[in-house]
Amino acid sequence: MNPILECIGLTKVYSSNHIALNNVNLTLERGQIVGLLGPNGSGKTTLIKLVNDILSPSSGSVLIGGQIPGAETKGIVSYLPDRFSLNDSWQISQALTYFEDFYEDFQRDRAIHMLEDLNIDLKARIKSLSKGTKEKLHLILTMSRNAQLYVLDEPIGGVDPAARDYILKTIIGNYNENATVLLSTHLIQDVENILDRVLFLKAGQIVLNSAVDDIRTQQGKSVDSLFREVFKC
Repeated sequence: MNPILECIGLTKVYSSNHIALNNVNLTLERGQIVGLLGPNGSGKTTLIKLVNDILSPSSGSVLIGGQIPGAETKGIVSYLPDRFSLNDSWQISQALTYFEDFYEDFQRDRAIHMLEDLNIDLKARIKSLSKGTKEKLHLILTMSRNAQLYVLDEPIGGVDPAARDYILKTIIGNYNENATVLLSTHLIQDVENILDRVLFLKAGQIVLNSAVDDIRTQQGKSVDSLFREVFKC
C-alpha cells in the first residue's frame, strides 16, 4: 500500500521571491496522528494548501496515496482549514446535507451522534452558534468522513480548554486505523499526548521528523521542550 503522503523535492516560491518551502522530502505512512509544528512563517500553511490542491508547487511534487492532488484526492482527504466557511443562514441539518451530497464518504449518523452528545440542536442556525460551538461543528463535519487523510489546520486555536478537550477526543475517536491525521498547531502542550509523530518545520525545511516516543526515550524531553530548544522560544 502506498504511503498516504509523499513530498519529493517539494518547493514553493511566491511571486515576491519568498521561498515558503525549500526542497522538502517527506513520507508519511498510514495509521498515525502527526503534528506539523513550527513558528509563524515556517511554511506550515503552504504545505497544507499544496496537499489540498489549493496551491501548485514551484518544483518537486506532492502525492496523496500515490496520486497528484486534484479531484480524485479530494475524495480521500478531509480538510479542516483555519477558517471554515459555511452559509451562516443554514440550519446545522442543512450543513450535514451539504456534506452528504458533496462527499460520498460522509457519515451523517456519526455527525448526528456527536452533535447530540454536545446537545447541539440540528435546527439551530449556524449564525446563532458561539465561536466554540462553530469550531466543534466544523470539526465534526470534517471527522465524520471516512477519509484516508485528515488535514487539520489549527483545530484548537481560539477555543476554550473544555472545547479543546472535546476536539482532541473527537480526533482520536473518529479516524480508522488505516487513516492518518496531519495536525498543524502552535498549542503543543495541548496536543502532545495524542501525537504519534512530529514534524518540525523551520524556514521552509523539515528540521525534525521523529516519533514522539523516540523524543521522550532517546532525548529525555517532551515535544514542547524540544520545540522550545530548536526554535529558541
